[in-house]
Amino acid sequence: MTESFEKRTQEVLEESAGRLDGRTRSRLTQARHAALAQLPNPARNWWRSYVPAGAAAAMAVLAVVIWSGPPSGTLPMAGVSPVEDMELLSDAEAPDFVADGDDLEFYEWAAGEVES
Repeated sequence: MTESFEKRTQEVLEESAGRLDGRTRSRLTQARHAALAQLPNPARNWWRSYVPAGAAAAMAVLAVVIWSGPPSGTLPMAGVSPVEDMELLSDAEAPDFVADGDDLEFYEWAAGEVES
């Protein structure tokens, strides 16, 4: 019902505005513009002006952190590079602990201890 009321009201207003002469329309438009000019400027969200600067600062901090890397001594095995880790993992002659299956429960327990 509200929708039909709005539609009918819009039709009536458009019809009545269509019957106005050009001079009256011009005066109404000027009056509307004058009234809008007297309104105070809409309050601007102050934080929107700082978003680009904040994003740039965040990117700069991220770049410095990535470039400098983690501080020494924070790694569990300080002094071991990721390249050495990859060499150990890809070594074909390394013992295969899981193939035997004898101490699999021990290794699962040890891994759980390291994680917690």
